[in-house]
Amino acid sequence: MAQAVLQPEDACVLVSFTDGTSARYPYIWLRDNDPAGFHPDTQERVTDLSAIPPDLTAASVAISGSHLVAHWQDESQSSSRFDLAWLRAYVPGTRVSDPAHTGFQSWRSDLGANGIPRVAAQEVLASDRMLRDWLEQTQIIGVSIVEGLADTTEAGMEVARRIGFLRQTNFGVTFEVKSKPNPNNLAYTPIALPLHTDLTNQELPPGFQFLHCLANEAVGGGSLFCDGYAIAEDLRDQDPESFELLSTVSVPFRFHDHETDIRNRKKVINLDEEGRVIEICFNAHLADIFDLEPALMQRYYRAYRQFMIMTRSPEYLVTLKLRGGEMVVFDNRRILHGRDAFDPQTGYRHLHGCYVDRGEFESRLRVLHRTA
Repeated sequence: MAQAVLQPEDACVLVSFTDGTSARYPYIWLRDNDPAGFHPDTQERVTDLSAIPPDLTAASVAISGSHLVAHWQDESQSSSRFDLAWLRAYVPGTRVSDPAHTGFQSWRSDLGANGIPRVAAQEVLASDRMLRDWLEQTQIIGVSIVEGLADTTEAGMEVARRIGFLRQTNFGVTFEVKSKPNPNNLAYTPIALPLHTDLTNQELPPGFQFLHCLANEAVGGGSLFCDGYAIAEDLRDQDPESFELLSTVSVPFRFHDHETDIRNRKKVINLDEEGRVIEICFNAHLADIFDLEPALMQRYYRAYRQFMIMTRSPEYLVTLKLRGGEMVVFDNRRILHGRDAFDPQTGYRHLHGCYVDRGEFESRLRVLHRTA
């Protein structure tokens, strides 16, 4: 049976579980997470932490059936009751398992176009289980293709909305990728687009991008993709100084036209607290005038140029030509995308796009793990 003892020297309760494991729970953590301190309907915290003494002391603890009961030595002489299974799931110092954190599978050119996961549009529209499996594969690889979409701009949006709300930007809720007069973005021209991530000038660049191909009949216009995580990790191994500069020094990015002027500073490589790569922000066309100190400028340019060269290496590149009815979906903060030049005189090329942020994507995954 489970056991619990006080450890007053550390202001903790030591709980030994029936599976042979044990964990220490600080008094103040237990008091702050008293189940009675959460609203019964919204499950939001209503406990007032400022009302809990920082030197809170437990008078006693005991195991009662499947619960830990702690009696507090404070003015109210209150007590808290915790489910042991809940305590086992929330061990201080251990990250809680998150079904939305699938992990990532880095790839290089050997993935090939045939290695990109594919799914039928009707499957993800009709089945929550298929939707969950597709979202997981898309997050692991970073890119996937949805097939069998109707020849309407709404068809791709319908799939995106199965995940969550569409992200609005200065280009609108959706955008049309086709050659047009007086463009305010290079995507609206027929020229080649080197690999990049979108909207690095935004405070928060969009998460997953959806590009629904309505027509791709022109000569050229192939799509290019590479895994920015793979490039970053190879750079870390091959050129630690460049990796350090790109992951610690921010540079300005800017988009401006007659109606907007959106600017932000970004590091090209962004890391989490444990040093893992979690985001790539790279768009040479939106890079503003670098404002680094001259002593740093030369070193930074060398690192920035090296990252650019790696994005263009065949070692990392996967190419394909989307067909009408196909939609490519990719993590815009991981996968760099680009396009071969095309000749609009030889045929029509039209892609319809939208974004769904990472938060919406991960939320849908968590809910689907509860229900699908």
